[in-house]
Amino acid sequence: MFDVGFTELLLVGLVALLVLGPERLPVAARTAGLWIGRIKRSFSSIKAEVEREIGADEIRRQLHNERILELEREMNQSVMPPKTTRPAADSAPASPPATPSANPPAAHPAEPASTPRPDQSPDT
Repeated sequence: MFDVGFTELLLVGLVALLVLGPERLPVAARTAGLWIGRIKRSFSSIKAEVEREIGADEIRRQLHNERILELEREMNQSVMPPKTTRPAADSAPASPPATPSANPPAAHPAEPASTPRPDQSPDT
């Protein structure tokens, strides 16, 4: 991220030794390390919380979409075929209403069993 090499770290260490002195440098390094650790932990906890919230929102959205699809399926199953309009009284008599067949059409046609998978050759 910052692209700091060994020579830059060595230069910062020498400047800190000259500015702080050998007595205060270990205490300052320990304090800096503690603060950096606290900052890293707080950032990682915030990141984990945001990821949990994003995941929870995505799960809620998926559940909502599944509920909508379920309601749509129920609605499609309960819808009756549209009624035909009756002809006017002065025209020819209407034909008798068609009786529904005993075997209603399947909702989804079955796939042919002989379709090869894309990762296999047809002759295996």
